Amino acid sequence: MLKRIAAILLVVLSLTLTGCVSKVTGLKSFVDTGDGYQFLYPNGWLPVAVSNGPDVVFRDLIQQTENVSVVISQVAKDKTLADLGTPTEVGYKLSKSAIAPSDSGREAELVNAEARESRAKNYYILEYAVKLPNQERHNLASVAVSRGKLFTLNVSTTEERWPKVKEAFEKVVKSFSVY
Repeated sequence: MLKRIAAILLVVLSLTLTGCVSKVTGLKSFVDTGDGYQFLYPNGWLPVAVSNGPDVVFRDLIQQTENVSVVISQVAKDKTLADLGTPTEVGYKLSKSAIAPSDSGREAELVNAEARESRAKNYYILEYAVKLPNQERHNLASVAVSRGKLFTLNVSTTEERWPKVKEAFEKVVKSFSVY
């Protein structure tokens, strides 16, 4: 009888604690003072060594296809983000050049594109539905220009997991800042 009561109390306690857990996981800070950018990324994500690609990549320890990366490209020193185009124009160009270039076997649909300002810098927040040959994915990106460089932060997950991580990923892209 005592074991049964203890088991019931344990179930009730675990259900109560589960109900108190937020959908947004804790976030950690990444700062690159050399290149001049920073962002938040989810706890439990680890850095991944890459060569000839993004400046930095983190991916989830458990869901290894979930990742965040930053790519830095050169632009003319006098160019601003607005000079590169509207959010929709830049989003479309990014989809064709980086997310789903021709002959990649991928398709990218720009779902949403908006501009935002933070600390006197302009950012474009871009949302994509991406189709790979055997998987559908959801990407969010934040794009900014600073000191003659185009910075692109991209965070990606499977379409199936998107509803679970949407809130956290939105915090990640909105945390991205260049200086």
